[in-house]
Amino acid sequence: MAVLVALGAFLMTLAGGWTAQRVTDRRHLVLGLAGGLMLGVVGLDLLPEALEAAGAEVFGVPAALLLFVAGFLLAHLMEHLLAGRTAAHGAGEHGHRVPEVGLTAAAAMVGHSAMDGVAIGAAFQVGGGMGTAVALAVVAHDFADGFNTYTITSLYGNDRRKALTMLFADAVAPVAGAASTAFVTIPEQLLGGYLGLFGGALLYLAAAEILPEAHHAHPARSTLLCTVAGTAFIWLVVGLAS
Repeated sequence: MAVLVALGAFLMTLAGGWTAQRVTDRRHLVLGLAGGLMLGVVGLDLLPEALEAAGAEVFGVPAALLLFVAGFLLAHLMEHLLAGRTAAHGAGEHGHRVPEVGLTAAAAMVGHSAMDGVAIGAAFQVGGGMGTAVALAVVAHDFADGFNTYTITSLYGNDRRKALTMLFADAVAPVAGAASTAFVTIPEQLLGGYLGLFGGALLYLAAAEILPEAHHAHPARSTLLCTVAGTAFIWLVVGLAS
């Protein structure tokens, strides 16, 4: 049952990527929406789950928050290291955009989607009602995952083939994650730490890259509305799933 539900996540992820691909003539709106979706996922979904799951504190601070900050700094450091290496080799065709950063970020999205599949499988092990609630939440926000995966990969100068490859990997990941629960159980605290780390990295991409790029060439009210709409959509998904 968990794998069948994960197939719904597979289709929703592809639908999100297809939508991002089809509206390239409104790139600023796509980026504004992607930034809002990422902000909503981090603030309203990932971070609350991380705080609840990780539990433990380190020197008076929740471990999930420390990993959240570490994820933000790690994404910042990785981008600058890759940018420096690319500049040293004379590869400046994408300006300050480094294709490897986009691929790494998309790979992190794939990892997160795999964990979504694990969450579906684990919830169905607890009970049918719990499994259904988690599945609805995952399937709904996998549209945003597919949208963001394609957008991030493309934003950093990767060609369409690579963007579609990462999109397909992101779509397959929940199915693989759900299937894995028949053999592997991930400790709750480890899952919470992962969510904190991933949330920090995702927030960096949204705040330092996606949203500035969206508002740079087109500082229009419509772009801002797309950002707000993306955040509101995640709020709606979280509210319906709770």
